[in-house]
Amino acid sequence: MKIGVFAVLFGSKPLEETLDLLVDLGVDAVEIGTGAYPGNAHCDPGRLLASDRALEVFRRAVARRGLEISALSCHGNPLHPKAAIARAHHRVFEQTVRLAAKLGVKTVVTFSGCPGSDSKAALPSWIVAPWPPEHAAALDWQWRERVVPYWKKAARFCRAAGVRVAIEMHPNFVVYNPETMARLRAVAPRTIGCNFDPSHMFWQGIDPAVAIRALGDAIFHVHAKDCRLDSTNIAVNGVLDAKSYTREAERSWLFRTVGYGHDAEVWKAMVSALRVVGYDGALSIEHEDSLMSGAEGVKKAIAFLKDVVIREPAGEAYWA
Repeated sequence: MKIGVFAVLFGSKPLEETLDLLVDLGVDAVEIGTGAYPGNAHCDPGRLLASDRALEVFRRAVARRGLEISALSCHGNPLHPKAAIARAHHRVFEQTVRLAAKLGVKTVVTFSGCPGSDSKAALPSWIVAPWPPEHAAALDWQWRERVVPYWKKAARFCRAAGVRVAIEMHPNFVVYNPETMARLRAVAPRTIGCNFDPSHMFWQGIDPAVAIRALGDAIFHVHAKDCRLDSTNIAVNGVLDAKSYTREAERSWLFRTVGYGHDAEVWKAMVSALRVVGYDGALSIEHEDSLMSGAEGVKKAIAFLKDVVIREPAGEAYWA
């Protein structure tokens, strides 16, 4: 396995400066944002697709530093009920897939999206309970009229490009746990898979190692991000929490740097489960820790993961 970093953390720095920093940190891989929610500070797919020269400069900037691009990421909502947002996010997605094909990057990361509750809705509607009955009806409508048709077409586009799409299971989108992931993956199981981010599993009460075993070869890419559960606040209010992430003392959970939410035993169980299901790609560090600077958080995460990742497959001689 490889240790990587989701480079959007360093969006204020130019691409080559960011890549040099990652080399100095000793990582193997980089995940690069191409637009939608992550932004495209390091990679504008429209510009690169329009210029062979610009594309080659970009390719060489990564290659000559010995880094691997683990994924191109355009987390967005192409199912947004506001047509302008949906079109913009879909356009970035298609550009990202085309760019990945040109770069030889096999994985594009995004969200499943979330439509409104019906054809007249103005805002997305995340439905997680079947009652009152109009909610169950709305959920059925979302999947039948928006989710399945969109992803059938998107999967055909990806398949033609030779690129697979890794859906990050994320609350507020229709795919947020292994069950909903399996439902979407049934649309195109060889093309649609999962970007496994354990931080979103922890606060939902999901055991990431067990979820990994359940997902199996559906896992196309992995984020290394932790989550700290506040047992006192959860005892009062449960895990559903819409308060700002900056209200740390009041929240039921917080995103944390790897190792600051769960110890090495938990992470080793996850890494071992990934090995069992055949995953040997990057653990891409995503920093969203509101208690720690990005620079410190990434350094601590790298140091933590170096003792956790499995780099040599079984069967190699111990003295090799």
